[in-house]
Amino acid sequence: MTKKSVTEQYPDVQPALPPRSRGVIGLFEENCTVCMLCARECPDWCIYIDSHKETVPAATPGGRERSRNVLDRFAIDFSLCMYCGICIEVCPFDALFWSPEFEYAETDIRDLTHERDKLREWMWTVPAPPALDPGAEEPKEIAAARKTAEKLAAARTEPTEAPADPQEGES
Repeated sequence: MTKKSVTEQYPDVQPALPPRSRGVIGLFEENCTVCMLCARECPDWCIYIDSHKETVPAATPGGRERSRNVLDRFAIDFSLCMYCGICIEVCPFDALFWSPEFEYAETDIRDLTHERDKLREWMWTVPAPPALDPGAEEPKEIAAARKTAEKLAAARTEPTEAPADPQEGES
């Protein structure tokens, strides 16, 4: 209260946003498996997904063909979205991320439905995740893998000593 208030001259001076701020939702299309969890969990039903099934040939001779979903349309209507982030939280394959972009205003409300091309563009503005705390405990999975790797490396470097006489160890 003792400081004088200063007005930011927004169009000329870009605001300093806090890290990991919520702007729009970016889509990393390669990770999307069209599981539809984001669309089902959205309380506003503002995510539109269309897909089709595609047959993938067998990987080995005599194997069976597989089918997989192929994404045809992924759109978010930001005029309906309440920016709750549920879609990002429920995505099991990390296909949706918060982007700090906030300049996407339109003159017509119908233009606020952004298709996957625009959502993909926003993906490149997503900041890298914060670094892990250096004092944090190492995850159990990584610790177990590291110990196993150290044991294997130690076993390879140790020369194996075999007794010269097979009856030497017997008394």
